[in-house]
Amino acid sequence: MFLRVFALSLFAAFVFSAPARAVTAKEKMETCKFGAQDQKLTGKEEKAFMRKCMAAGDGPAPKAKKKKSGDAAPAQ
Repeated sequence: MFLRVFALSLFAAFVFSAPARAVTAKEKMETCKFGAQDQKLTGKEEKAFMRKCMAAGDGPAPKAKKKKSGDAAPAQ
């Protein structure tokens, strides 16, 4: 009996401690803006990220592609 109660309370703790999803469009916009600012995106890259982020479901935000530097030598 004790094991069942313990398992149920542990399950409830995990479920209720999960991060909340963006509920409204305004909250989602704020989350997407934060993601764009965190990745230091500007101009066209920022607009493309925002468009993709707002169109996506409530899952994790898409990762932006890193810029390739042409000056770096390939690793050997």
